[in-house]
Amino acid sequence: MRGYFEIGIYNIKTAINIGTLWRSAYQLGASGIFTIGKRYSEQASDTVKAYRHIPMREFLTFDEFCEARPKGARLIGIEMGGKPLSSYSHPEQAIYLLGAEDSGLPTDIMKQCDNVIAIETIKIESYNVAVAGSLVMYHRLISRGIK
Repeated sequence: MRGYFEIGIYNIKTAINIGTLWRSAYQLGASGIFTIGKRYSEQASDTVKAYRHIPMREFLTFDEFCEARPKGARLIGIEMGGKPLSSYSHPEQAIYLLGAEDSGLPTDIMKQCDNVIAIETIKIESYNVAVAGSLVMYHRLISRGIK
């Protein structure tokens, strides 16, 4: 499959979500994961040792992240109120950005995204941040063809 993607979380609050997202990212073919801002301590939920297979980068600020962002990669925000994931066509090179568990993505950051997508629900809009990221990565995999 052509292209690549990374996934990260802005201002993540809970360390366990990093490990869960990291493991899913490894399983679903991500090139890497990242965090912006650090409110968590070390994580312990990565039971497949995904750190040995895909890197995690940590950025202190959104500006620092933007400076290191791969050329040509589209920044895709994942936030309630965005375009429905079910009809979203994933770009070849993508950087997916989730918001913090308690506050989501700030409006000023969503404005800098090329697209903002949301995951449909039957009940309440909100998902656990690691689950939301996993669902988006899975959708990318099946909609672009599993190879």
